[in-house]
Amino acid sequence: MSVRARLRAVVPALLPSAEADLPELLGPPGRRLLAQRADDALVVQPLDEALAPAGGRVRVPAPWPRRRGTWAVAPDASLAVFAGVHAVRAVEPSGATRWEVRHGCWYGACRETHRSYEEYGDRADHRYPDRGSVGFSVDGSFVWAHVRGPLAVGELGPDVVDEWLLLDPADGRVLARADARAAAAGSFHLPHPADPAQMGLSIGEGQDGAPLRWGRWDGTELSVTCVGGDLTLMSVSPSGERLMTVTHDQDALAVRDTGGAVLDGLEWDAETAVPPRPGAEPDDDERPYWDWAGGFVDETTLIGSTVESEEDWGEGRHWIIDTAGARTPEEITYPAPAGSRPPVAALGDGGWVTADDSGAALSVWERGQSRGNSSVFRTKSTTVPVRSMSVPKSTGVLFS
Repeated sequence: MSVRARLRAVVPALLPSAEADLPELLGPPGRRLLAQRADDALVVQPLDEALAPAGGRVRVPAPWPRRRGTWAVAPDASLAVFAGVHAVRAVEPSGATRWEVRHGCWYGACRETHRSYEEYGDRADHRYPDRGSVGFSVDGSFVWAHVRGPLAVGELGPDVVDEWLLLDPADGRVLARADARAAAAGSFHLPHPADPAQMGLSIGEGQDGAPLRWGRWDGTELSVTCVGGDLTLMSVSPSGERLMTVTHDQDALAVRDTGGAVLDGLEWDAETAVPPRPGAEPDDDERPYWDWAGGFVDETTLIGSTVESEEDWGEGRHWIIDTAGARTPEEITYPAPAGSRPPVAALGDGGWVTADDSGAALSVWERGQSRGNSSVFRTKSTTVPVRSMSVPKSTGVLFS
């Protein structure tokens, strides 16, 4: 059986693909933003319920090139926060710096505390640094930041490598600090979609592992759950009660609670749950594996992909899993080629997104009817999480 995708909308990019990263759809249903990062700016377009432009574009000047960090934008597009090699900086659309929090350098061999990007921007040894990330709370009240320690003032301890910060977006005040218990090559934040006091942090350590952290703030203490196993956090369900993860070795996709426990047998091993690629010989030992990708299409429906393991054969497959029904991955078929570039991102409202090959537009899809096998278009897209926004006040830290 397969599930046919139905096109819901086409959303044009804000900038030419030669000048910018691919566009991203951000935020929860009803408060979507389209954002695209160029070297000199982050451009943001508010969207209405039909994903059409609603109001004017917002252009926030960027403090450093896009290859030197990551970013997040407030739900109302009134502020962008850039996570760079040496600092986290909040910039207003006027170009004014609202605040900056300096931290240790993300280039691993560097022990300097830089005061500006210009100190290292042209240095060859800083050309390919590791990186952290930032994320807004769902209501824009707080900023979470994953940084290389220590901060410019004070440190948690001599053995702390990475820190997880809770910041006030109004002035950059550090409300809480925690040892992230990691040495990251990169990371990204995924917020609880309803509770501004919870946030997920997925960390990549290259071949060494993939630590997953879940943070909670009670107004006094920041508690951090170290979710067991090497897991990439791909998505948080609309209720915020479920996490979708893929193992670091890409063998298993699972639905977990925020403590990390697999829910009611909701785990799929790619080798047994995914049919062999079309045309594979019976003795072919090149079995599919899950991409570090996917998300919650809605509270009980997942989208995943096995593109990376199949791209050498010119095909890539996306899968729908109904966790409240048959629980068997069903291949998604498209009425036209869905594009071979990332992202494929679940929207939580019944839809998901693909980008066309030119990077000129995003296509938003929804589930059509299930059907028997037929001629289909497949895609070589990989899957990435939808970025949105996630938190509240003090400095205590608890670990579980």
